Amino acid sequence: MRISEEQVMQVARLARLELAADEVGPLTGQLDEILRYVDKLNELDTTDVAPVTHALSVVNAFREDEVTPSLPRAEALANAPLATEAAFVVPKVI
Repeated sequence: MRISEEQVMQVARLARLELAADEVGPLTGQLDEILRYVDKLNELDTTDVAPVTHALSVVNAFREDEVTPSLPRAEALANAPLATEAAFVVPKVI
């Protein structure tokens, strides 16, 4: 095994997880299986594979900032259920 029950308990403690004694064994086996699979992936030759950050080719969709006229304050507040002359009135959140 690549991971011991003591290591599983240590990680659980660091993650503030409470594991019952009967959960440690199966969890150790599952984590060991995951680590063995990662080892298999590490055997692959990826020297000619370009690193990617997304599965699809994504182009930045941001636009340039442009100043445009905004809605007049009175018009923006016209349909508000409750408003002052300058702003929407909302319940206090504590």
